[in-house]
Amino acid sequence: MSITATATEPLVRCEGAARTYGTGATATVALQPTDCEVAPHARLALVGPSGSGKSTLLHLMAGLDAPTLGSVTWPAIGDRDALRPGPVAVIFQGPSLLPPLTIEENVALPLVLAGATDRDAHLAARVALELVDLVELADKLPEEISGGQAQRAAVARALAGEPRLILADEPTGQLDRANGAAVVDVLLAAAEHANAALVISTHDLTVAERLPDVWELHSGRLTIPNAKETSWSR
Repeated sequence: MSITATATEPLVRCEGAARTYGTGATATVALQPTDCEVAPHARLALVGPSGSGKSTLLHLMAGLDAPTLGSVTWPAIGDRDALRPGPVAVIFQGPSLLPPLTIEENVALPLVLAGATDRDAHLAARVALELVDLVELADKLPEEISGGQAQRAAVARALAGEPRLILADEPTGQLDRANGAAVVDVLLAAAEHANAALVISTHDLTVAERLPDVWELHSGRLTIPNAKETSWSR
């Protein structure tokens, strides 16, 4: 179910949301009880070392996983089954393109699976590829493009669904500095074009510095300090 939202309603809200994997002596607490909201048009970095809980929190926000304690809701969007494709787009760190499909087919696929006609899905894919300056590679296979180009294609796939919230999980983690900066450029431009909020998880200070707000995770515990004033960045 989708809903009509006001401009002030958060896109996602976590209330005491926590995630534990396993049970008993082998249980691992990935995220301590967490309260936070992502507002429309937010631009924020979620920072912390590897294993701090960044991916876990993003996956909860995306509805890809469910909390073992507390709740995650999407006040400005609707129920969990209304998140994709469209309102909430997720961009992962590793390769996420299907090898047998061309770049355009990869971008169009989520729309086709959601019921769009092939024609409409491919038109939307072409527009999205133009926005990330990849339309000339539309007919290439994933193995024929670079890692940076593959991440830009993943951004195009997110854009094709006209998202309201873009969640990027370590999108530059496997790229060199130049390609990483280019992907952040594309993400910021994509969020601006889509009028969407953007959350980027990262352990890279140069990425975090590109966004005005910074949230900090350590050992699964979230703090929301003033922008740029984090112990992690000093």
